[in-house]
Amino acid sequence: MLKILIPTDFSENAMNAIKYALKLFKEDDCAFYFMHAFQDEIYSDKVLLTQETLNDVTRIVNARSTQQLEDTIKQVKSINANANHHYRVICENGQLLDETDKIVVDNDIDLIVMGTRGKTNDRKLAFGSHTLQVLKYVQCPVLAIPENYTFTEPKRILFPTNYLIPYKSRELELVGNIAKTHDAIMDMFYVSKIAKLSVREENNRQHIKEKLNHENISFITVINAKITEAIFSYIEEDEVDMLVMVNTKHSFLENILFQSTIDEMSLHLNIPFLALQNMNRSS
Repeated sequence: MLKILIPTDFSENAMNAIKYALKLFKEDDCAFYFMHAFQDEIYSDKVLLTQETLNDVTRIVNARSTQQLEDTIKQVKSINANANHHYRVICENGQLLDETDKIVVDNDIDLIVMGTRGKTNDRKLAFGSHTLQVLKYVQCPVLAIPENYTFTEPKRILFPTNYLIPYKSRELELVGNIAKTHDAIMDMFYVSKIAKLSVREENNRQHIKEKLNHENISFITVINAKITEAIFSYIEEDEVDMLVMVNTKHSFLENILFQSTIDEMSLHLNIPFLALQNMNRSS
């Protein structure tokens, strides 16, 4: 059973991400964990909050959040009568990043799905602050869904790589399962200064191909191009439905995520974005 964690702040963006996940994995046996971390809400009104009222405010926010999660489940069941989908709610007095990380470890989560932005929606950035934190630091694949994105079956998946990253079998199998389920074309995309691959790169490419276990894979090499420009030009020209990248040291994604700003992505990132984390959990 595929275990999917969906953090929610009950915004329209969060519900849009939920709907995308339900449709993307409609053929899979899944356990969906809907989680809300509400600590920030407790301390949002510093005028009303005192030490004497802290416990009362915590109980009120907890009860409200629990009810909102239950309402979310009711809405999900009303639009998704899938017997292979199972639901659980988690309501925690904590920070989103901390609680997400804990749930991933405790429940051996396969994938996190969330909107690129939530209630605090800054349209100048590709990712909201919470999504960016999860992308950077939680050791689990993250599928980020853009605001107002209408579900489109992923028929073309772009997977930029330099063939030097030691990919985890578990994560590659996740991507391969998505591609096979939706009969997608997968383009492995390598931006390089030279066309010829080293022995190590050839071996790693073969490993990737085996673990993806998908027949319709093409391997594309682009010479002497700026990585970010090459990726987004390909997305636009070839009508890509999903972008897959890996976040590890010296990867394309690390270079983008750990810049002081990621504004250059905001003009282009209008498709679902799956970030692999090269995690060290069991495969």
